[in-house]
Amino acid sequence: FNGVGSSGKTSIARALQAIAKVPLLHVQMDTFIDMLPENMFADPQGMVFETIEEDGKPSVRITSGPVASRAMAGMWQAVAALAASGNDLIFDVVMFAEDRPHCTALAQRFDVTIVGVHTPLEILEARERSRGDRQAGLSRWQNSRVHEGMTYDFELDTRKLSLGQCAEMIRAALDL
Repeated sequence: FNGVGSSGKTSIARALQAIAKVPLLHVQMDTFIDMLPENMFADPQGMVFETIEEDGKPSVRITSGPVASRAMAGMWQAVAALAASGNDLIFDVVMFAEDRPHCTALAQRFDVTIVGVHTPLEILEARERSRGDRQAGLSRWQNSRVHEGMTYDFELDTRKLSLGQCAEMIRAALDL
């Protein structure tokens, strides 16, 4: 699943796990980010979250240094290793242009269905505020970048569909 933070990827993944006929492991990008030591946040070696202004509103730009970049490269390798071991996966990610070669490499080795999870910006920002664990402006910055140039096998709009409907559509389409 590729989509902006707060678009519903994790909730759809959990709903899909609950109804699938096969066991699906849920692998989250956030788990790999959480592996970074606390001192690597706001450090140019790790991840820097910088508030800038876009369209007159706060937007949080993310910059990754070498430590974070190595962790993310390892994430893609870990996903490949899990799949190579025979696991069926739901991979929950916020993918940018620089990540596409990793995704393409996975698709060449495994049966991969790329699902785009879309949500209008105003809903993303409302969810971001209500969650309380996200920096205001993170969705705004990701929103214009995550789906840019992406081609999906399946697309979901969480404004129009409930999380359960999204999960059922995926389950039925992929016969899971």
